[in-house]
Amino acid sequence: MTAKSMMPYVQGNSAIRAMFEEGARLAEQYGKENVYDFSLGNPSVPAPAQVNQAICDIIKEEDTLMVHGYNQSNSGYEDVRQTVAEHLNRLHGTSFTAQNIIMTVGAASGLNVAIKTLVDPGEEILAFAPYFVEYGNYAANHGASLKAVPADTKTFQPNLEIMAEMITEKTHAVIINSPNNPTGVVYSEETIKKLASVLSEKSKEIGHELYIISDEPYRELAYDGVKVPYVTKYYRNTVVGYSWSKSLSLPGERIGYLVIPSELDDFDNAVQAANIANRVLGYVNAPTLIQRVAARCIDCTTDIDAYDKNRKALYNGLTELGYECIFPEGAFYLFVKSPLEDETEFCNMAKKHNILVVPGKSFACPGYVRMAYCVSYDTIVNSMPAFKALMEEIKG
Repeated sequence: MTAKSMMPYVQGNSAIRAMFEEGARLAEQYGKENVYDFSLGNPSVPAPAQVNQAICDIIKEEDTLMVHGYNQSNSGYEDVRQTVAEHLNRLHGTSFTAQNIIMTVGAASGLNVAIKTLVDPGEEILAFAPYFVEYGNYAANHGASLKAVPADTKTFQPNLEIMAEMITEKTHAVIINSPNNPTGVVYSEETIKKLASVLSEKSKEIGHELYIISDEPYRELAYDGVKVPYVTKYYRNTVVGYSWSKSLSLPGERIGYLVIPSELDDFDNAVQAANIANRVLGYVNAPTLIQRVAARCIDCTTDIDAYDKNRKALYNGLTELGYECIFPEGAFYLFVKSPLEDETEFCNMAKKHNILVVPGKSFACPGYVRMAYCVSYDTIVNSMPAFKALMEEIKG
């Protein structure tokens, strides 16, 4: 019999994945070109050519027993971690070393490792709505609970006043995600400074440290010269989770890292605990071959011009048809206000037009839908008549 503890997960299975599977069914029925699937954040831009070349070169040039074997440390290869640290130092003026980096099985495992390291069962984590659907599950994995800070739907910047009111002695961490999934908003430097100030004050008030867990898989996907603040420079008790899934279009390779700054409270124990968490959660160490690929491709980036073109085309096309949406600064999502009060009803109506979008309640922000524009440009152009027909049907 299935474990009772898993049943809430089964019942709340990801709406994103459900829509993605529905897209495959519709494509088979109507033809892929006639289905407009904006459900899953699966990169549509190919990985840089250097990635494939690096894989071939590593197999030819490096000791295959080492490349395919266990790492001596659960943190990953020391030379890879040093490469990552030096890369971050060049970009952000930080002073990390290999000791501050733990290679992880993508950002998802990194967040789970961070939570298990910093938060005990029965404690609370805050997250700013709208947030990635899985955060609640990650917290529950470790016996913690996730509390949603209501969204500021004018700007979708974090609602810091309400957050401050929600912090109690049970609160131990705040998860932030910028550029944000699902809104595409980048949290400004002013916002990060204010967040740091509030958390510093509240830490003193409640008598223990509050941590920021910064989820940053979309860091490189920022447009129009927008800068994404590096949070460790503003708040010392920050752990950063990163993934190359989006920046190098490698979601299936499951490769990322955690940054644990030396300034972090109880740093030595935190690093050891994170290493142990990496092991006991079943990850053991990040995929070894792809660690070495990431190091060789550390300065590579994906071509975000294609995403930028899609961003503008989808935003302009939808707003001209009467849909409401904040213009995204990063990532590859639009968070669109549902023309119907119940966005699930809107999603179901959209499906009749072969349009697949994800309801905002999946991101703790009902009344909106997420559209992933990491699709072909033709998909966006060809979807506009369907979006027009959908809006006309809603208006009657």
